[in-house]
Amino acid sequence: MKSTQTSSRKKEHVDITVSRDVSFHSKTAGFEKWDFVHNALPELNLSEVDCSTHFLGKQVSLPLLVSSMTGGYGEALRINRQLAEVCEEMRLGLGVGSQRQALEETRFHRSFSVVREAAPSIPIFGNIGSAEVARMREISPIKRLVEMINADGFAVHLNPLQEFLQPEGNTDFRGVLEGIGRLVRELGVPIIVKEIGAGISAGVARKLVDEGVKIIDVAGAGGTSWAGVEIVRRTGAQGRKARTARGKTSAASVFWEWGIPTVEALMDIAPIKKDIPELRVVASGGITSGIDIAKSIALGADLAGSARPLIQALRQGGTNRLKRLIEEWKWQLRGVMFLTGSRTVGDLQSQPLRRQT
Repeated sequence: MKSTQTSSRKKEHVDITVSRDVSFHSKTAGFEKWDFVHNALPELNLSEVDCSTHFLGKQVSLPLLVSSMTGGYGEALRINRQLAEVCEEMRLGLGVGSQRQALEETRFHRSFSVVREAAPSIPIFGNIGSAEVARMREISPIKRLVEMINADGFAVHLNPLQEFLQPEGNTDFRGVLEGIGRLVRELGVPIIVKEIGAGISAGVARKLVDEGVKIIDVAGAGGTSWAGVEIVRRTGAQGRKARTARGKTSAASVFWEWGIPTVEALMDIAPIKKDIPELRVVASGGITSGIDIAKSIALGADLAGSARPLIQALRQGGTNRLKRLIEEWKWQLRGVMFLTGSRTVGDLQSQPLRRQT
Protein backbone atom coordinates (compact mmCIF):
# COMPACT_ATOMS: atom_id res chain seq x y z
CA MET A 1 0.00 0.00 0.00
CA LYS A 2 2.80 2.42 0.92
CA SER A 3 4.60 1.94 -2.39
CA THR A 4 1.33 2.37 -4.31
CA GLN A 5 0.73 5.68 -2.51
CA THR A 6 4.26 6.84 -3.34
CA SER A 7 3.87 6.02 -7.06
CA SER A 8 0.47 7.70 -7.21
CA ARG A 9 1.80 10.81 -5.47
CA LYS A 10 4.77 11.09 -7.83
CA LYS A 11 2.46 10.93 -10.85
CA GLU A 12 0.18 13.54 -9.30
CA HIS A 13 3.13 15.86 -8.73
CA VAL A 14 4.19 15.76 -12.38
CA ASP A 15 0.63 16.12 -13.67
CA ILE A 16 -0.05 19.13 -11.43
CA THR A 17 3.20 20.93 -12.22
CA VAL A 18 2.63 20.51 -15.95
CA SER A 19 -1.08 21.27 -16.15
CA ARG A 20 -1.83 23.69 -13.29
CA ASP A 21 -0.62 27.17 -12.46
CA VAL A 22 1.45 26.44 -9.37
CA SER A 23 3.89 29.30 -9.70
CA PHE A 24 4.43 31.89 -7.00
CA HIS A 25 1.94 34.69 -7.65
CA SER A 26 3.42 37.62 -5.70
CA LYS A 27 6.99 36.53 -4.99
CA THR A 28 9.62 36.26 -7.73
CA ALA A 29 13.06 34.69 -7.85
CA GLY A 30 14.45 38.23 -8.02
CA PHE A 31 16.38 38.15 -11.31
CA GLU A 32 14.35 41.01 -12.78
CA LYS A 33 15.78 43.37 -10.12
CA TRP A 34 19.32 43.10 -11.51
CA ASP A 35 20.96 44.07 -14.81
CA PHE A 36 24.37 43.44 -16.32
CA VAL A 37 26.61 46.39 -17.14
CA HIS A 38 26.74 46.54 -20.92
CA ASN A 39 30.26 46.33 -22.36
CA ALA A 40 30.46 48.24 -25.64
CA LEU A 41 34.06 47.04 -26.08
CA PRO A 42 33.90 43.29 -25.42
CA GLU A 43 37.18 42.70 -27.29
CA LEU A 44 36.31 39.16 -28.36
CA ASN A 45 34.66 37.35 -31.23
CA LEU A 46 31.31 35.69 -30.49
CA SER A 47 32.82 32.45 -31.81
CA GLU A 48 35.30 32.54 -28.91
CA VAL A 49 32.59 32.43 -26.24
CA ASP A 50 32.75 29.08 -24.43
CA CYS A 51 29.69 28.16 -22.33
CA SER A 52 31.08 24.82 -21.18
CA THR A 53 31.92 23.96 -17.59
CA HIS A 54 32.37 20.89 -15.39
CA PHE A 55 30.02 19.16 -13.00
CA LEU A 56 30.65 15.98 -10.99
CA GLY A 57 33.96 15.53 -12.78
CA LYS A 58 32.52 15.66 -16.31
CA GLN A 59 32.35 18.40 -18.91
CA VAL A 60 28.95 19.82 -19.80
CA SER A 61 28.13 22.15 -22.70
CA LEU A 62 26.63 24.90 -20.57
CA PRO A 63 26.05 25.58 -16.87
CA LEU A 64 22.56 24.12 -16.80
CA LEU A 65 21.24 21.07 -14.97
CA VAL A 66 17.96 19.39 -15.82
CA SER A 67 16.85 19.25 -12.21
CA SER A 68 15.36 16.28 -10.42
CA MET A 69 11.82 15.64 -11.65
CA THR A 70 10.41 12.15 -11.70
CA GLY A 71 10.62 8.35 -11.57
CA GLY A 72 8.83 5.56 -9.74
CA TYR A 73 5.65 5.10 -11.80
CA GLY A 74 4.76 3.81 -15.25
CA GLU A 75 4.84 6.95 -17.37
CA ALA A 76 8.06 8.13 -15.71
CA LEU A 77 10.08 5.61 -17.72
CA ARG A 78 9.23 7.38 -20.98
CA ILE A 79 9.74 10.85 -19.49
CA ASN A 80 13.13 9.99 -17.98
CA ARG A 81 14.28 8.28 -21.15
CA GLN A 82 13.42 11.35 -23.22
CA LEU A 83 15.07 13.72 -20.74
CA ALA A 84 18.19 11.56 -20.70
CA GLU A 85 18.35 11.34 -24.50
CA VAL A 86 18.18 15.11 -24.80
CA CYS A 87 20.76 15.64 -22.04
CA GLU A 88 23.14 13.15 -23.64
CA GLU A 89 22.81 14.80 -27.04
CA MET A 90 23.19 18.32 -25.65
CA ARG A 91 25.79 17.45 -22.99
CA LEU A 92 23.86 18.54 -19.89
CA GLY A 93 23.77 17.21 -16.34
CA LEU A 94 20.63 15.38 -15.20
CA GLY A 95 19.09 14.53 -11.85
CA VAL A 96 16.41 11.88 -11.33
CA GLY A 97 13.41 12.43 -9.10
CA SER A 98 13.19 11.03 -5.59
CA GLN A 99 14.11 7.35 -5.53
CA ARG A 100 12.10 6.66 -2.40
CA GLN A 101 9.71 4.45 -4.36
CA ALA A 102 12.67 2.33 -5.48
CA LEU A 103 13.48 1.64 -1.84
CA GLU A 104 9.94 0.40 -1.23
CA GLU A 105 9.61 -1.99 -4.19
CA THR A 106 11.27 -3.04 -7.44
CA ARG A 107 8.33 -2.56 -9.82
CA PHE A 108 9.47 0.72 -11.37
CA HIS A 109 13.25 0.47 -10.99
CA ARG A 110 13.74 0.84 -14.72
CA SER A 111 12.03 4.24 -14.67
CA PHE A 112 15.24 5.34 -12.93
CA SER A 113 17.88 3.08 -14.48
CA VAL A 114 16.78 4.07 -17.99
CA VAL A 115 18.54 7.43 -17.60
CA ARG A 116 21.98 5.81 -17.62
CA GLU A 117 20.99 3.49 -20.45
CA ALA A 118 20.02 6.51 -22.56
CA ALA A 119 22.81 8.79 -21.32
CA PRO A 120 26.02 6.83 -20.75
CA SER A 121 28.45 9.75 -20.60
CA ILE A 122 26.84 12.76 -18.91
CA PRO A 123 26.84 13.57 -15.16
CA ILE A 124 23.81 11.98 -13.50
CA PHE A 125 22.82 12.17 -9.86
CA GLY A 126 20.41 10.23 -7.70
CA ASN A 127 17.98 11.63 -5.17
CA ILE A 128 16.31 10.85 -1.84
CA GLY A 129 14.37 12.87 0.69
CA SER A 130 15.90 14.16 3.91
CA ALA A 131 13.30 12.42 6.08
CA GLU A 132 14.46 9.07 4.65
CA VAL A 133 18.09 10.00 5.34
CA ALA A 134 17.22 10.81 8.95
CA ARG A 135 15.68 7.35 9.45
CA MET A 136 18.39 5.27 7.81
CA ARG A 137 20.39 2.96 10.05
CA GLU A 138 22.90 2.02 7.35
CA ILE A 139 23.77 3.45 3.97
CA SER A 140 23.62 0.23 1.93
CA PRO A 141 20.12 1.03 0.57
CA ILE A 142 21.41 4.40 -0.66
CA LYS A 143 24.39 2.68 -2.26
CA ARG A 144 21.95 0.52 -4.20
CA LEU A 145 20.20 3.65 -5.46
CA VAL A 146 23.55 5.01 -6.64
CA GLU A 147 24.32 1.72 -8.40
CA MET A 148 20.85 1.64 -9.98
CA ILE A 149 21.71 4.62 -12.19
CA ASN A 150 25.52 4.44 -12.00
CA ALA A 151 25.33 7.88 -10.44
CA ASP A 152 28.16 10.41 -10.43
CA GLY A 153 26.65 12.11 -7.38
CA PHE A 154 23.71 11.85 -5.03
CA ALA A 155 21.24 14.54 -3.93
CA VAL A 156 19.43 14.81 -0.63
CA HIS A 157 16.44 17.10 -0.95
CA LEU A 158 15.32 19.20 1.99
CA ASN A 159 11.54 19.64 1.85
CA PRO A 160 10.09 20.38 5.30
CA LEU A 161 7.44 22.70 3.86
CA GLN A 162 6.23 20.05 1.42
CA GLU A 163 6.16 17.34 4.08
CA PHE A 164 4.26 19.70 6.41
CA LEU A 165 1.56 20.30 3.79
CA GLN A 166 1.27 16.70 2.54
CA PRO A 167 -1.58 14.89 4.28
CA GLU A 168 0.69 11.81 4.28
CA GLY A 169 3.88 13.79 4.88
CA ASN A 170 6.68 12.85 7.29
CA THR A 171 7.53 15.80 9.51
CA ASP A 172 10.15 14.09 11.69
CA PHE A 173 13.30 15.90 10.59
CA ARG A 174 15.40 14.99 13.61
CA GLY A 175 18.77 13.59 12.59
CA VAL A 176 18.78 14.89 8.99
CA LEU A 177 22.08 16.75 9.33
CA GLU A 178 23.77 13.76 10.96
CA GLY A 179 22.50 11.50 8.18
CA ILE A 180 23.82 13.84 5.51
CA GLY A 181 27.22 13.88 7.20
CA ARG A 182 27.25 10.10 7.20
CA LEU A 183 26.53 10.00 3.47
CA VAL A 184 29.32 12.52 2.84
CA ARG A 185 31.80 10.31 4.69
CA GLU A 186 30.69 6.88 3.50
CA LEU A 187 28.76 6.91 0.22
CA GLY A 188 31.72 7.35 -2.11
CA VAL A 189 30.17 9.88 -4.50
CA PRO A 190 29.72 13.64 -4.02
CA ILE A 191 26.66 14.66 -2.03
CA ILE A 192 24.42 17.44 -3.32
CA VAL A 193 22.03 19.02 -0.85
CA LYS A 194 19.12 20.85 -2.39
CA GLU A 195 15.90 22.48 -1.38
CA ILE A 196 12.90 22.03 -3.68
CA GLY A 197 11.67 25.61 -3.93
CA ALA A 198 11.79 27.30 -0.52
CA GLY A 199 15.49 28.19 -0.52
CA ILE A 200 18.55 27.48 1.61
CA SER A 201 19.68 30.17 4.05
CA ALA A 202 23.27 31.05 4.92
CA GLY A 203 22.81 29.47 8.34
CA VAL A 204 21.72 26.14 6.88
CA ALA A 205 24.45 26.30 4.25
CA ARG A 206 27.13 26.73 6.93
CA LYS A 207 25.84 23.70 8.81
CA LEU A 208 25.96 21.65 5.61
CA VAL A 209 29.48 22.83 4.78
CA ASP A 210 30.59 21.93 8.32
CA GLU A 211 29.38 18.37 7.60
CA GLY A 212 31.54 18.25 4.47
CA VAL A 213 28.92 19.04 1.82
CA LYS A 214 30.59 20.58 -1.23
CA ILE A 215 27.59 21.09 -3.53
CA ILE A 216 24.51 23.08 -2.51
CA ASP A 217 21.49 23.80 -4.72
CA VAL A 218 19.69 26.77 -3.18
CA ALA A 219 16.42 25.93 -5.04
CA GLY A 220 14.81 29.18 -3.98
CA ALA A 221 11.33 30.61 -4.14
CA GLY A 222 10.09 32.22 -7.34
CA GLY A 223 9.53 29.31 -9.69
CA THR A 224 7.27 26.40 -8.86
CA SER A 225 5.58 26.69 -5.48
CA TRP A 226 5.68 23.18 -4.05
CA ALA A 227 3.43 24.46 -1.32
CA GLY A 228 1.06 25.31 -4.16
CA VAL A 229 1.40 21.81 -5.60
CA GLU A 230 0.48 20.26 -2.27
CA ILE A 231 -2.38 22.73 -1.74
CA VAL A 232 -3.84 21.69 -5.09
CA ARG A 233 -3.49 18.05 -4.02
CA ARG A 234 -5.13 18.76 -0.66
CA THR A 235 -8.05 20.70 -2.05
CA GLY A 236 -8.63 18.75 -5.26
CA ALA A 237 -11.13 20.60 -7.42
CA GLN A 238 -10.92 23.55 -5.02
CA GLY A 239 -7.19 23.98 -5.71
CA ARG A 240 -7.57 26.91 -8.09
CA LYS A 241 -10.05 28.62 -5.77
CA ALA A 242 -7.69 28.10 -2.82
CA ARG A 243 -4.94 29.81 -4.79
CA THR A 244 -6.89 32.83 -5.94
CA ALA A 245 -8.63 33.35 -2.61
CA ARG A 246 -5.18 33.75 -0.99
CA GLY A 247 -6.00 32.04 2.26
CA LYS A 248 -9.77 32.41 2.49
CA THR A 249 -10.62 28.96 1.16
CA SER A 250 -7.82 26.81 2.52
CA ALA A 251 -5.87 27.27 5.73
CA ALA A 252 -2.85 25.84 3.91
CA SER A 253 -2.91 28.50 1.19
CA VAL A 254 -1.15 31.04 3.44
CA PHE A 255 2.02 29.01 2.78
CA TRP A 256 1.80 29.35 -1.02
CA GLU A 257 4.36 32.20 -1.01
CA TRP A 258 6.66 30.74 1.66
CA GLY A 259 10.39 30.70 0.97
CA ILE A 260 13.62 32.59 0.31
CA PRO A 261 13.80 34.01 -3.25
CA THR A 262 16.55 32.43 -5.31
CA VAL A 263 18.56 35.64 -5.73
CA GLU A 264 18.48 36.33 -1.98
CA ALA A 265 19.65 32.79 -1.24
CA LEU A 266 22.52 33.15 -3.71
CA MET A 267 23.62 36.44 -2.19
CA ASP A 268 23.39 35.05 1.34
CA ILE A 269 25.60 32.10 0.46
CA ALA A 270 28.17 34.11 -1.55
CA PRO A 271 30.32 34.96 1.52
CA ILE A 272 30.54 31.27 2.43
CA LYS A 273 31.79 30.49 -1.05
CA LYS A 274 34.52 33.11 -0.66
CA ASP A 275 35.64 31.36 2.53
CA ILE A 276 35.41 27.89 0.94
CA PRO A 277 36.38 28.15 -2.76
CA GLU A 278 35.75 24.45 -3.39
CA LEU A 279 32.05 24.88 -2.57
CA ARG A 280 29.93 24.54 -5.70
CA VAL A 281 26.59 26.34 -5.79
CA VAL A 282 23.64 25.54 -8.04
CA ALA A 283 20.90 28.14 -8.58
CA SER A 284 17.44 26.78 -9.22
CA GLY A 285 13.99 28.16 -8.60
CA GLY A 286 12.59 30.47 -11.27
CA ILE A 287 15.18 29.84 -14.01
CA THR A 288 13.28 30.57 -17.22
CA SER A 289 15.88 31.92 -19.67
CA GLY A 290 19.53 32.09 -20.58
CA ILE A 291 19.68 35.52 -18.99
CA ASP A 292 18.50 34.01 -15.68
CA ILE A 293 21.29 31.45 -15.98
CA ALA A 294 23.82 34.22 -16.64
CA LYS A 295 22.62 36.31 -13.70
CA SER A 296 22.82 33.25 -11.45
CA ILE A 297 26.45 32.76 -12.42
CA ALA A 298 27.28 36.43 -11.82
CA LEU A 299 25.59 36.21 -8.40
CA GLY A 300 27.88 33.39 -7.34
CA ALA A 301 26.40 30.17 -8.72
CA ASP A 302 28.48 27.68 -10.70
CA LEU A 303 25.49 26.25 -12.54
CA ALA A 304 21.76 26.80 -12.77
CA GLY A 305 19.03 24.19 -12.64
CA SER A 306 15.54 24.08 -14.08
CA ALA A 307 12.70 21.58 -14.07
CA ARG A 308 9.14 22.75 -14.68
CA PRO A 309 9.72 24.81 -17.88
CA LEU A 310 11.65 21.90 -19.37
CA ILE A 311 9.12 19.18 -18.60
CA GLN A 312 6.35 21.47 -19.85
CA ALA A 313 8.22 21.84 -23.15
CA LEU A 314 8.65 18.07 -23.34
CA ARG A 315 4.94 17.50 -22.74
CA GLN A 316 3.91 20.16 -25.24
CA GLY A 317 6.17 19.28 -28.15
CA GLY A 318 8.30 16.25 -27.34
CA THR A 319 12.07 16.14 -27.43
CA ASN A 320 12.31 18.54 -30.38
CA ARG A 321 10.51 21.28 -28.45
CA LEU A 322 12.69 20.62 -25.41
CA LYS A 323 15.87 20.87 -27.47
CA ARG A 324 14.69 24.11 -29.08
CA LEU A 325 14.06 25.64 -25.66
CA ILE A 326 17.50 24.67 -24.40
CA GLU A 327 19.09 26.03 -27.59
CA GLU A 328 17.23 29.31 -27.03
CA TRP A 329 18.59 29.53 -23.49
CA LYS A 330 22.10 28.73 -24.73
CA TRP A 331 21.88 31.44 -27.39
CA GLN A 332 20.74 33.95 -24.77
CA LEU A 333 23.54 32.93 -22.39
CA ARG A 334 26.16 33.29 -25.15
CA GLY A 335 24.73 36.70 -25.97
CA VAL A 336 25.12 37.87 -22.37
CA MET A 337 28.66 36.54 -22.27
CA PHE A 338 29.56 38.33 -25.49
CA LEU A 339 27.93 41.61 -24.38
CA THR A 340 29.82 41.56 -21.08
CA GLY A 341 33.16 40.53 -22.56
CA SER A 342 33.05 37.11 -20.88
CA ARG A 343 34.92 34.47 -22.84
CA THR A 344 34.28 31.72 -20.27
CA VAL A 345 31.82 30.90 -17.50
CA GLY A 346 34.58 31.79 -15.05
CA ASP A 347 34.81 35.26 -16.61
CA LEU A 348 31.04 35.65 -16.26
CA GLN A 349 31.28 34.97 -12.52
CA SER A 350 33.30 38.15 -12.07
CA GLN A 351 30.92 40.42 -13.99
CA PRO A 352 29.16 43.14 -11.98
CA LEU A 353 25.40 43.37 -11.75
CA ARG A 354 23.60 46.65 -11.18
CA ARG A 355 20.44 46.74 -9.09
CA GLN A 356 17.54 48.38 -10.90
CA THR A 357 16.10 51.48 -9.32
